[in-house]
Amino acid sequence: MPSDNFDDFVENLQKEIIEKEKEEYNEYIVELFHNPKNWGKPSENDITVSQTYTGSCGDTMNFFLKIENDIITNAKFITDGCGASVATASQTTMLIEGKTVKYAENLSPEEVDKALRGLPDNHKHCAELSVRTLRKAIKKYKHQKH
Repeated sequence: MPSDNFDDFVENLQKEIIEKEKEEYNEYIVELFHNPKNWGKPSENDITVSQTYTGSCGDTMNFFLKIENDIITNAKFITDGCGASVATASQTTMLIEGKTVKYAENLSPEEVDKALRGLPDNHKHCAELSVRTLRKAIKKYKHQKH
């Protein structure tokens, strides 16, 4: 098979996969899991607290928060989870950056789901995983402060 044909095949296959993902999720979620915001572990100097949590689905999520005067100035994450886990963690970090610790502590899975314009029912647990990981990070932060 000539190289051009193979490249065309791969490109067409990728487009087909993305179209199927958009049918299952929505365009916004698909964009976030292909191009997540706030992905990655920051330098140690940029971490006030980090927290890892593994959900009942087996996905593991880790949040890295930089907190100054009880304001979350930077939020990053990594996960080994599915595309919906990537999208929910990314959305969660976007919702909490620049907000108070109290705001983040009260963020609900439903608010994350709404910001994502609706996860499929079989992936709503990903928003729960994201919020649970965030709350564990905040609890750890509060414990470290005292």
